[in-house]
Amino acid sequence: MNLLASDSPIAPDAPNAMTSSPPPVIQPFVNRELSLLEFNRRVLEQAKDETIPLLERLKFLCISCSNLDEFFEIRVAGLKQMIKLGTPLVGQDGVTPTELFAEVSKRTHTLVDEQYRVLNEVLIPALEQEKIRFVRRSAWSPEQDAWLRSYFQNELLPVLSPLGLDPAHPFPRILNKSLNFIVSLSGKDAFGRNIGYAIVQAPRALPRLIRLPKDVSGTGPCDFVFLSSVIHAYADELFPGMQANGCYQFRVTRNSDLLVDESEAEDLLEALEGELSQRQWGDTVRLEVAHNCPEQMSLYLMEELSLGPADLYQCQGPVNLMRLMALPDLIDRPELKYTPFVPRVPKALAGDMFAAMRKQDHLLQHPYDSFGPVLDLLRQAAKDPNVLAIKQTLYRTGAKSPVAEALIQAARAGKEVTVVVELRARFDEADNISLAEALQEVGAHVVYGVVGYKTHAKMMLIVRREDQTGTPGGSAGALRHYAHLGTGNYHPKTARLYTDYGLLTADPAICKDVHGVFLQLTSLGKVSKLHRLLQSPFTLAKGMRERIEREIAFAAKGKKTHIIAKMNALVEPEMIQALYQASQAGVQVDLIVRSMCSLRPGVPGLSENIRVRSIVGRFLEHPRVYYFANGGEPELWLSSADWMERNLFRRVEVAFPVLDKKIRERVIEQLHAYLEDTASSWLLQPDGSYLRAPSEPGAKGVQIKLLEEIVGSA
Repeated sequence: MNLLASDSPIAPDAPNAMTSSPPPVIQPFVNRELSLLEFNRRVLEQAKDETIPLLERLKFLCISCSNLDEFFEIRVAGLKQMIKLGTPLVGQDGVTPTELFAEVSKRTHTLVDEQYRVLNEVLIPALEQEKIRFVRRSAWSPEQDAWLRSYFQNELLPVLSPLGLDPAHPFPRILNKSLNFIVSLSGKDAFGRNIGYAIVQAPRALPRLIRLPKDVSGTGPCDFVFLSSVIHAYADELFPGMQANGCYQFRVTRNSDLLVDESEAEDLLEALEGELSQRQWGDTVRLEVAHNCPEQMSLYLMEELSLGPADLYQCQGPVNLMRLMALPDLIDRPELKYTPFVPRVPKALAGDMFAAMRKQDHLLQHPYDSFGPVLDLLRQAAKDPNVLAIKQTLYRTGAKSPVAEALIQAARAGKEVTVVVELRARFDEADNISLAEALQEVGAHVVYGVVGYKTHAKMMLIVRREDQTGTPGGSAGALRHYAHLGTGNYHPKTARLYTDYGLLTADPAICKDVHGVFLQLTSLGKVSKLHRLLQSPFTLAKGMRERIEREIAFAAKGKKTHIIAKMNALVEPEMIQALYQASQAGVQVDLIVRSMCSLRPGVPGLSENIRVRSIVGRFLEHPRVYYFANGGEPELWLSSADWMERNLFRRVEVAFPVLDKKIRERVIEQLHAYLEDTASSWLLQPDGSYLRAPSEPGAKGVQIKLLEEIVGSA
């Protein structure tokens, strides 16, 4: 089939009168890999937006590069494995792995070229106007050259280990995403050998940006030199008595997906620890080289790394642009960064957390609301003698987590602490292993979830003995439960960068369901019947489909219908088909999907009542919110689960209802604000591409409006 049939403009309803050939078959699904690349293009577009502070634009460039790294490490690596194994199809769009790889290679080459064009033609000139310079070797003054040579000799030369290549010194193993140089040499070494090529590996401990001292003649207040430029300039000193004819940087990307057979592993933690050591040495999937690297040297690298021309990317600058992320922290220029803000702490949550939660439900909206109340709840529970038990799921928490510290304090204080640690959270495995070991050392019960199902649900449950008035303790005291349910991770840092919701509740029915889910995760018992929550892999997908079908039934009766769904990704075929059916029944469907979306909106007869937008702004949009008009009795659900196969069928997730009317109305009002956003919205087209929403000059994005409304500043 034609690869682009799934990502080209939809055919008209009638065939062209000038030809007898029928219109191409409409593929109802956009390819997920190509959709993910579209998201990365939207991120890169932020680097061009002159309404964004300059150093923040540089960060968006870096993020687009980091996203692309992960795309190669996971998605492209998986494609290559499929091709190797002869897998016939990738997904619902009917594209073969070979066809898809060719299209991915074409689009990623275009994207990489655009990343370097933005760096060289847009950002570097703009930075230079602000007297922030990357000083090229050709522009070094004699004094700068002398200082950099001294820096090379004292700081770099002692830690660099050049490796000459000959039969006794074969091509070395190249660490995943590390900075390396291939050097062309002439002359003979100390043993009379003609080496030809050598490899220089730059340790990761070395800074990729070197700041020139202000007291060096000709240096401005913010002048930097790339590490690669310094190594290029003085490469001769690595090979005494020989001539370095050329020195070219390169970087290799490897398959970084961990493969652990959980059914065979006797100890998952031990198995993952063993696999982590091999992550840096997976199969090669990409080679990045300096744009001026001679063809014969690039061919030599490709041969040694078992890569082909489609895997080669020529870079018009540093081969790892992500390292430029350090620049904003090195420069004290507040006017070139987002205005800082202090997240709000709701007044009701500034004291006794248990009293506040007994009184009513509270919804935290990060990053506008502080993550502090969640930590306060944990810390108060750790110190409270009437708290008997704390149960917690942890997916990503960070290397030094205050959440973990509070749980450790609770365990030391004699609380019954049970923590479900998801060891397989991608790229956080090492931190989670350390966290699990630290918790076990203080006597906490640590479990790793369920074999074959990642635990992605965000839940905390606290059991406290108190009487009916909330007075703690006493012989007549009963057990009361308090819960926190979230759409994001228990990670204070990402709570400042991601938008998410967190519900604090003492609702008995919700807390009972949370307790039931924890029992499933720890005791491995039968499926518990939940009364308030929906849970994957059991009831979440079915529950969402039933609510879509209910909207269809209301539409047939002429009652109020509307679906608004906000999520990170929408690719699960059955959910997409259900939304298509809703559209065909006359239900208005508005989707706010940050990254991958395999649904095609606006296709006559299929999805003309569906609109899809993506919001890209200062914060990463992360919550999953599902609204159903329900014939005039609106339902609102918050969740940790996207509408993806893995979330709905291969993970433990929960969706929880917002029962408080005022909170529900506030969130629904905000959903409509997202739908009205023009300043930061991208609209998905039927062919899988995205266009910026038409916007008036000076229009404010929804995130800026929420900052002003909730925090009081933007």
